[in-house]
Amino acid sequence: MGETENLDQLQDWQKTASDYAMYPADQSQVDLNPVGEWNSSKIVYTPEKVEYWLNGKVVVSFVPGSEDWEKRKNSGKWSGAPDYAKAKKGYIGLQDHASPIWFKNIKIKKL
Repeated sequence: MGETENLDQLQDWQKTASDYAMYPADQSQVDLNPVGEWNSSKIVYTPEKVEYWLNGKVVVSFVPGSEDWEKRKNSGKWSGAPDYAKAKKGYIGLQDHASPIWFKNIKIKKL
């Protein structure tokens, strides 16, 4: 369920480093390491701004709860999910699209 076996059919909002179904990553800044090498990610989330860093470069930035954010949430994949992004703490989901994936050294730091 939800798998995409044909990776060439992924939409921009599904690709690496995107804020899933909300803000696609700036593909001109996405620089993935070759298979077999680790990539590093950092997400900085404050009430004023969210930044997603991939291998030292900001690839996504937005203001949570802004007019633009609300418009995207209410007109896209999450329009039928009234509780989307309301939780202030809880689980973190990690996702892939039908390809092998590994994670290591995941840390959460309260700012």
